[in-house]
Amino acid sequence: MREFDSLLPPLKKKMKILFLCKYNAFRSKVAESYFNKINRNKKIKAISRGFILGGAPDKTQEKVAKKFGAEIKGTQRAVNLRELIDADKIIVVANDIPKIMFNYQLAPIKEKVIRWRIKDEQKQNEKKAGKIVKKIIKKVK
Repeated sequence: MREFDSLLPPLKKKMKILFLCKYNAFRSKVAESYFNKINRNKKIKAISRGFILGGAPDKTQEKVAKKFGAEIKGTQRAVNLRELIDADKIIVVANDIPKIMFNYQLAPIKEKVIRWRIKDEQKQNEKKAGKIVKKIIKKVK
């Protein structure tokens, strides 16, 4: 039986969840932070990325996220193809990512995608940012 071991896919040690939004500044960071805060299963790892690098979170977004138990920290990072392939679940925490972004022929990426379609708020509006964070927390739970 050992001679066939090299033909088998490697056993996964951890499940990988990838939260995505447009810039990895607010929505995906909130989802990652809150998930990692409430997750008790050490075999599940969550990260967040953006499709492009762009606008940084504003002070209002940071304040609102913290108020609801999520922290926006770390630098913004753009997703790469390896992360899309390696993820077990890809959760798009955004309404502004086109479906075509997941049509890679290298791996069955689009079958792993869950779309939450949450709109962004770029106007430093505490009430609207709070609604976004509440939606994300509800989905994460």
